[in-house]
Amino acid sequence: MVTDLEEIVAKLVSFPSITPEDAGCQEFMIQFLEQAGFTCQRMNKGSVSNFFASYGKSGPLLVFAGHTDVVPVGDIAKWFSDPFVTQNKNGMLYGRGVADMKGSLACMLLMAQRFIKTYPKFQGKLGFLITSGEEGDDYDMGTPYVMQLLQNQGIHIDYCIVGEPSSSQKVGDVIKIGRRGSLSAKIRLHGKQGHVAYPHLADNPIHKISPALAKLTTTLWDQGNNHFPPTSMQITHLQSGGHAANIIPGDLILHLNFRYSTEQTHGALKEKVVAAFHEHALNPVIEWRLSGEPFLTAQGALLDSCKQAIIELTGNAPELSTSGGTSDGRFIAPYGVEVVELGPVNATIHQVNECVSLNDLRLLEHLYFSICEKLLIN
Repeated sequence: MVTDLEEIVAKLVSFPSITPEDAGCQEFMIQFLEQAGFTCQRMNKGSVSNFFASYGKSGPLLVFAGHTDVVPVGDIAKWFSDPFVTQNKNGMLYGRGVADMKGSLACMLLMAQRFIKTYPKFQGKLGFLITSGEEGDDYDMGTPYVMQLLQNQGIHIDYCIVGEPSSSQKVGDVIKIGRRGSLSAKIRLHGKQGHVAYPHLADNPIHKISPALAKLTTTLWDQGNNHFPPTSMQITHLQSGGHAANIIPGDLILHLNFRYSTEQTHGALKEKVVAAFHEHALNPVIEWRLSGEPFLTAQGALLDSCKQAIIELTGNAPELSTSGGTSDGRFIAPYGVEVVELGPVNATIHQVNECVSLNDLRLLEHLYFSICEKLLIN
């Protein structure tokens, strides 16, 4: 069995698991965990690979969650070397996914192996929830699907550490204790195509929607709170016309996205958007997509254990943050689970020549081990 952290990272990176493909990465993890004594369940759905692994029979369940899929490599000519072959340059490991998040996965595997050897009869349960559907549009076949299956089996997770790259400058300087919700809308507004010289015979949807957009883009949705910044809305795409300079367009498509705090609900945001259009006598066709509700773990045994471990091993207290995009924690928290994100530095994620410090990963493995001790031993 591979027991060296750098070797495990290299093995995981060697699988070209561009989302939603897993490319064999999870089979390596499953074999590793089964050799350590875990029971593994494959829970694949469609194009997404998933598995849940568990060790122990009673007590609180601490789960480490993560994803094996990575984003595309980008311009391969700009990489120092093959992005699926790790390179160690002065203690920095380069390769696609080393930071997001195969480095974290390697730390989890090595930690679990070491923890079970050190405490073979610990009082509690240790688990893994792994998906290949986090980075793309197939996330609904990943963690949400697994969580539903676990609920059907009567399996309740008490604590969950998501290994996303949460740190800013050095490992452990930031713990993500929640994330904003994400609500998107695709809005279609119909008008009537016509000649620009005869506007009275046409109905320009760009003109029609402009007052409503002015209202939406200047609305102060809320002030946020102690844990979240104010809710924001951004228009991400607007398409209309472009056929010829003398044609008034007949249709318009608009995409927008809310990143919202716990001061809002997705239902309330939908109502406000519809009201802004109705105020100007508009009835567009709106397709909504809720990517996740906001979640927050502002206190509890998990957060306390993470803070204590970081202070003990680094000498510094972590910043508690809800900034950034979404993570799969949004699908786990609604089941009554204490969820935090703790992983490596995020400075190069999704970039060409993605890299992570090997020493940072070694520290992260020790942090994971210490947190397990505090929750499952002490």
